Amino acid sequence: MLLSDHLRRAETPTLSIGYAELGPADGPAVLLLHGWPYDIHTYAEVAPLLAAGGHRVIVPYQRGFGSTRFRDSTTLRNGQQAVLALDVAALMDALGIETATLGGADWGARAACCVAALWPERCTAVVPVSGYLISSQAAGAVPLSPGAEQTWWYQYYFATERGRRGYAQHRRAFAQLIWQTASPRWPFDEAVFARSASALDNQDHAAIVVHNYRWRLGLAEGDPRLDDLEARLAATPPITVPAISLEGDANGAPHPDPTAYAGRFVGPYEHRTLSGGIGHNLPQEAPEAFAAAIVTATQWGKTKKALK
Repeated sequence: MLLSDHLRRAETPTLSIGYAELGPADGPAVLLLHGWPYDIHTYAEVAPLLAAGGHRVIVPYQRGFGSTRFRDSTTLRNGQQAVLALDVAALMDALGIETATLGGADWGARAACCVAALWPERCTAVVPVSGYLISSQAAGAVPLSPGAEQTWWYQYYFATERGRRGYAQHRRAFAQLIWQTASPRWPFDEAVFARSASALDNQDHAAIVVHNYRWRLGLAEGDPRLDDLEARLAATPPITVPAISLEGDANGAPHPDPTAYAGRFVGPYEHRTLSGGIGHNLPQEAPEAFAAAIVTATQWGKTKKALK
């Protein structure tokens, strides 16, 4: 499905957010959050599956992607984790959604976990690919093994002026390389890639991406108004809402071992590792499994709420 055929627009204090919406307006809300360098078509098959099951499915473009735009040209083009979480909460406010199940991959998984940790009352349940991805600048400063550092090569590339200019000039080739290395057994074709790559043409895209990775390394300042939120996130707060974490057996991108984060989920929780050569872009590579996890986690959330 072309989710771009179902685009709408929502105004928040900072952004004019482009988003796709499927399913009944009165169905249980599900927000599906994409990562980098992907776009809303990460959920091209997941969204209609959930909509057919009666869910109200919202799939927004992250800041710096697709049709999402900043409302003020002077706003900091900021990609730190707290601001991505605030974008989700602001979109829910704009759409009149009190609570929703949040599903995400890559940046989207981090944003979903941040919302669940900071504002659990807004989160029915959470389904993050690669689990608990909340971090901090202090954690980003810790040296890793040489092999692990090598997998983060692009983070160090973005730390340089050459990298900033190089990504701005070659973002599509860059994204295709990431797709191939992060999902080495996913046989996506040129049409599938091009459908998502157009979202990288956003005028603020390169600035957001570079800021995101420089901020993680402590090489770029964040918004000081978010310092309190980042301090809370840096403490790696537990996630109390129902959660199902997912991982593919062929994820070629940097990712933690599931045993490393299982203890951060203290509500109803299950981890599922998918076999069959599933890589980093799990919702697009295994849409039925991702949709099933959303349905189950949402039901857990409804049950938990009913028991209160």
